[in-house]
Amino acid sequence: MNRIDKLFKEKQSNILSVYFTAGYPLLDSTPGIIKALSESGADMVEVGIPFSDPMADGHVIQRSNEKALQNGMNLKLLFSQLSNIRKEVEIPILLMGYLNPVMQFGVENFCRCCKEIGIDGVILPDLPPMVYLEEYISVFEKYNIYNILLISPQSDNARIRALDKISRGFIYMVSSSSVTGAKGSFSDEQITYFNRLKAMKLKNPRLIGFGISNRLIFKSACKFANGGIIGSAFVKMLGDEGASYVLVKKFIETIRGL
Repeated sequence: MNRIDKLFKEKQSNILSVYFTAGYPLLDSTPGIIKALSESGADMVEVGIPFSDPMADGHVIQRSNEKALQNGMNLKLLFSQLSNIRKEVEIPILLMGYLNPVMQFGVENFCRCCKEIGIDGVILPDLPPMVYLEEYISVFEKYNIYNILLISPQSDNARIRALDKISRGFIYMVSSSSVTGAKGSFSDEQITYFNRLKAMKLKNPRLIGFGISNRLIFKSACKFANGGIIGSAFVKMLGDEGASYVLVKKFIETIRGL
C-alpha cells in the first residue's frame, strides 16, 4: 500500500504536511530536516525541487529556490542524498516542483528513482491533467508514484469531479488564486469555496495549502478538509533560524498547539 493511502486510512483529520526546499538552507540539510519533521509530529513531508522560475511561489520560497540552486542542489544530488532515507523515516514523502527539471531528468527515470528511494508521490503544478493522462499516467502507475492534482477556487464542480475521478492519494486544495505565502486568516470567499468542496463529498481526501502559517489557520483548515499544508512559514523559519532538530520540533509543536 502506498504510504499516502496508509496515512489517510489511519488518520482522517488534523493531518499536517510540511513543505521545504531541498538544499536549503544548506546543501546537505535535506535528510536531517525530513527526519526532524517526522520525529516532531509532521504526518507528511513535501520536498521542493529547486527551480530557477518558481512562478506559483511567493518571495520566501522563491528565495529558498535561488539559495538552493546556488548551493548546488539538483535532482541527481537530491536522489543521492535521500537514498537511505527509508531507513529512518516512515511517513509519506512527496517531491514538489515544476515540470522542466523532471523532463530534463527524464520522466521514467524520475519515477524509477522515486520508487527506488521510497518517494510516494509528486506534485507538479504546471503539468496539465490532460497531458498527464495522455502521456505520463502509465509511467507513474508502473512505479506506484501518485501524481497529486490541484484544484483552486476557480475550478468549477465539473472539473473538480473529473480531477477527483483520476486522483490518487489526496487532492491539493489551493486556498486562493495568489502565490504561496503566509496569510493572516481565511476570507469569507475562501470559506465559501471550502464549504463547496466539503459538500461535494469527493472520494479523495483533501488537504488545504497556500497561506497556512500558524496554529489558528491550520486548525481552521482542518475544519474544512482532512488537514493542511504549511510551506512558507516553515521555510522562513529555516532561513531565519536554521535547521536544527530543536527548532523544527518547536515549530511543529507550535502548529499542533502542544
